[in-house]
Amino acid sequence: MSSKVISVLICLFIFHLLAAGSVAGCKIGVYEIKKGDFSVKITNYGARIISVFLPDKNGKIDDVVLGYDTVKEYINETRYFGALLGRVVNRIGGAQFTLNGTLYKLVPNEGNNTIHGGPKGFSFVVWKVSEYVQDGPCPHITLTYHSAEGEEGFPGDVVVSVTYALKDPYKLSVEFKAKSLNKATPINLSHHPYWNLRGHKSGDVLSQVVQIYASHITLVDEQLIPTGEISPVKNTPYDFLKPRKVGSRIDKVQIGYDRNYVLDSNEKMKAVAIVYDKKSGRVMDIQASAPCVHFYTSNWIINVKGKGGFVYQPHSALSLETQGYPDAVNHPNFPSTIVNPGKTYAHSVLYTFSIKK
Repeated sequence: MSSKVISVLICLFIFHLLAAGSVAGCKIGVYEIKKGDFSVKITNYGARIISVFLPDKNGKIDDVVLGYDTVKEYINETRYFGALLGRVVNRIGGAQFTLNGTLYKLVPNEGNNTIHGGPKGFSFVVWKVSEYVQDGPCPHITLTYHSAEGEEGFPGDVVVSVTYALKDPYKLSVEFKAKSLNKATPINLSHHPYWNLRGHKSGDVLSQVVQIYASHITLVDEQLIPTGEISPVKNTPYDFLKPRKVGSRIDKVQIGYDRNYVLDSNEKMKAVAIVYDKKSGRVMDIQASAPCVHFYTSNWIINVKGKGGFVYQPHSALSLETQGYPDAVNHPNFPSTIVNPGKTYAHSVLYTFSIKK
């Protein structure tokens, strides 16, 4: 039997284990954390947020994130619905970098580049549920994963965790932590909820209003790899310093927004963005400890059959992924994302939901 055939059989075996609901001793499940009429569902496959239920200004409760009806549909999907992104979020140019004199070649999964940690990034592994409290004063879930030396080409062993917690009133806290055990390695974690504050099956988000607290973006080439240049948004369609409808100038940026913004504040927990949907009255305020946020308007969500059979189309949601500088391993002028042995990486995000009537 050829090595190629053996590899295919191994991949099929792993896929069937995942589909059956367990791998490496960890069962795939769905876990709800709930506080009154505010609830979030999470699966430990990819540490994904798969639903967020919130009331609107009339008390009607809707699910405000895109996704699928079953966990099985998330296995090997390519849109990262609700997924935790790592070991390094966003793109790494040429799927390689040099660290301490050693060239590390990663597994490419977007042309010649690596995106969101590679084809077996943190979005496509089964996480261990280490703590789970469904309701009460502090509903939360903590998921952990051990990323082994050489996984997707990255150096060193890394232990990573994420905690999702509900707080009063209508607050969702996300705490990412990671520790490098034995080698210096890049770590830059984020996650990818696709938000539509009107409800996941309400159509596009072009009339929703966004404000992003960032005066600059990182410029990219035709493959969306950073050039290393940081450019002001003033007098460009990327300027969301004042509240503006998503669709007000989207026709000026080709198929939609897909850019990393450099946040203005240097505070530990800084203002990131506010999203407002007039029809539902829902408001989402985001704060984070990361220096950047990537704004994406679901440009490549085309004829995707989602929850309840609803078919998602381009601009049916928006993502605001807080993160470190993308491709920082290949740009010395960007703040470093390298974590040395024994050191801990931490990244906090706080979503505060409210109603504006």
